[in-house]
Amino acid sequence: MSEEYYDPVKAAAEHRRCVVISGCSGGGKSTLLAALKRNGFTVFEEPGRQIVKEQQFIGGGALPWSDARGFVELSASRAMHQRISAGREGRLVFFDRGIVDALSFLEHLGLAVPAHLEAAAQRLRYASTVFMTPPWREIFAGDAQRLHGFEEAVANYESLRRTYQRLGYQLVDLPKGPVELRLRYLVERLDAVGV
Repeated sequence: MSEEYYDPVKAAAEHRRCVVISGCSGGGKSTLLAALKRNGFTVFEEPGRQIVKEQQFIGGGALPWSDARGFVELSASRAMHQRISAGREGRLVFFDRGIVDALSFLEHLGLAVPAHLEAAAQRLRYASTVFMTPPWREIFAGDAQRLHGFEEAVANYESLRRTYQRLGYQLVDLPKGPVELRLRYLVERLDAVGV
């Protein structure tokens, strides 16, 4: 595909079909997104986890626990690329987190959000309804990319809610339960809001 198809301006106009699933880390987001993918939907994977894996692979330092600003810049850039690429899809797509999540991490740490990242969040919007996985202690587990504990995950979740609301999104908490229940609930809510 030629470079002319990579158009942020056109992509920005295609926000209604770009649905974000965000929320508490370890809350079942990835399982739900895998189910959406199995059901034929286009799914963009979580930028932050991709960046952590890449940085660990190359011995880079832009990790959330050692260089939050560097990590956020890379995560936001990846999320922008995903959002612009999704603008070409012409159909409903799902995101495992988005640009707003990167900004929220800085706010969570009490760091200033650079103007260019705020502009990215304002210009490359998503569907107005964002689905949130609430904290779920029973399924929370750490791994090589998730070094924080449950309490930190909950604090970050609260920050995510504040940032998304500040930017004008309506938040819908997904129910706790089997992935089939969550998938059905998500599809029904999307139908209800006309996405």
